[in-house]
Amino acid sequence: QLRLVESGGGLVMPGGSLRLACTDPTFGLDGYAIGWFRQAPGKERERVVCIDSRGRSTDYAEFAKGRFTISRDNAKNTVYLQLNSLNVEDTAVYYCAGKHTDYYCSESARWYDYWGQGTQISVSS
Repeated sequence: QLRLVESGGGLVMPGGSLRLACTDPTFGLDGYAIGWFRQAPGKERERVVCIDSRGRSTDYAEFAKGRFTISRDNAKNTVYLQLNSLNVEDTAVYYCAGKHTDYYCSESARWYDYWGQGTQISVSS
């Protein structure tokens, strides 16, 4: 059973960048599709991007295209989310989620079996 841990959140100024990481320190992410989601105060959780278990397929939400980049290093059991050109609307708790499957990842939060506790990103001047 995965125990996902997110890291890398923090306070950043508009236009700044952060890199989030998602890992399972004990079990590893090999064979797992990983999705990133976010939830802002008073809003529903929304998907950001996902990546299949082999890193060959990704699926970005429109707002993430061109600004965010997902990648994975299976040797390090880590999935990264590079966030560039951040704006105040990106302020949210960011979660990673996992499901054991090959060749596919889903934009639906319900599809994933395992979730991390989240990491807060605050964009403010």
